[in-house]
Amino acid sequence: MNKLTQVMKIKDLRNKILCVLGILVVFRILASIPVPGIDIERVKEFFSGNQFFGMLNVFSGSSMSNFSIVMLGVGPYITASIVMQLMTMIIPRVEKMYKEEGEAGRQKFNQITRYLTVPFALLQSFGMISLLRSQKIIDTLGLGQTLVIMIIITSGTVLLMWLGEIITEKGIGNGVSLIIFAGIVANLPSALKQLAATWDETRLLTYAGFLIALVAVIYAVIVVTEGQRNIPVSYARRMRGAKNISGNQAYLPLRVNQAGVIPIIFAMSVMLFPGMITNFLASANVEKLTSAALAVDTLFKNQLFYGILYFFLVIAFSFFYTKVTFDPKNIAENLQKNGGYIPGIRPGAKTEKHLNNVVNRITLAGSLFLAAVAVLPFVIQWATQIQNLSVGGTSLLIVVSVVIETIKQIQGQIIMRSYEKI
Repeated sequence: MNKLTQVMKIKDLRNKILCVLGILVVFRILASIPVPGIDIERVKEFFSGNQFFGMLNVFSGSSMSNFSIVMLGVGPYITASIVMQLMTMIIPRVEKMYKEEGEAGRQKFNQITRYLTVPFALLQSFGMISLLRSQKIIDTLGLGQTLVIMIIITSGTVLLMWLGEIITEKGIGNGVSLIIFAGIVANLPSALKQLAATWDETRLLTYAGFLIALVAVIYAVIVVTEGQRNIPVSYARRMRGAKNISGNQAYLPLRVNQAGVIPIIFAMSVMLFPGMITNFLASANVEKLTSAALAVDTLFKNQLFYGILYFFLVIAFSFFYTKVTFDPKNIAENLQKNGGYIPGIRPGAKTEKHLNNVVNRITLAGSLFLAAVAVLPFVIQWATQIQNLSVGGTSLLIVVSVVIETIKQIQGQIIMRSYEKI
């Protein structure tokens, strides 16, 4: 309550928070505006009957089932970010731009990501239209009408990308994560309403067990999100001008879950492509392509296969994102330049190897936790046989992580303004 009072007293911070809330309201308004010429009821029936696309619809805040102008959300932007992050590992020029050219290089990197979002949005919108057309959900559209719908949906994605960047610039949480967060939270009232409509008094123990599991998962998410490994760092005695500065000891904090919710968001974006491509190819006139597409589509509808693939993709992206954002070599060099060293470890290559080993171990633990939480809804639904008990898992992880990160940023803004007064 004291923090809330402080926020309300700081005019600049209060305006930033109100601006972010206003942007999220705009997003929810856009999510309810359908693309003209589409039978929304038939689209809603499809999403309610397909588990995978139903889950994607939850993260879009029902904008997919509404076939709204922002139905793709920030998905294409995330896909473009994945591609650009991969390029840093493949193309040395891109890696140099991202890691060595400072703020100017990062701005250029982000600009390329924005440009790349447009073709991805066009491709995904075309894939979604083809998917719904192949399922006989929307009528056959002419070339002109298809292009118009693709441009409308792509424009909606670009608009959301811009709104997300405005939120990030305000310093009140990550814009992309907050937009996804708003979509998840917007579905909670309808989920609770559906649960109430299908309430079964004979399953009170099941509901109680689910509630206990929900609280346990929230607690575990907070513990892992806040967990870190502190590596002791000592500094040698050194001269600064005429002063002899004695050595001191500090800590290098390494978070258990360095990647946050990014691996899950990346994994979901990757899982979206096979479904779209196979449904598009299923309507092709080539028999072999149609057979292969139907086989892949059947495979992805298998919950066991889907859950296992999703599990390992989250682990893979956890390691990938950590490798991109955490550079043991650069940290080892900086420590050596500043006269710092890890007790018992030689500076230079030995320090780099030690940091790399520690990061790999804690990333493995963090990624296994993320992957387990990601597939938790499938496990709960299989165990309880109640499809409405889907709150948890990925959505819960994103909600809790985004709330924690946003609170930290707001606290940082408060502390910064406290120092300004001093």
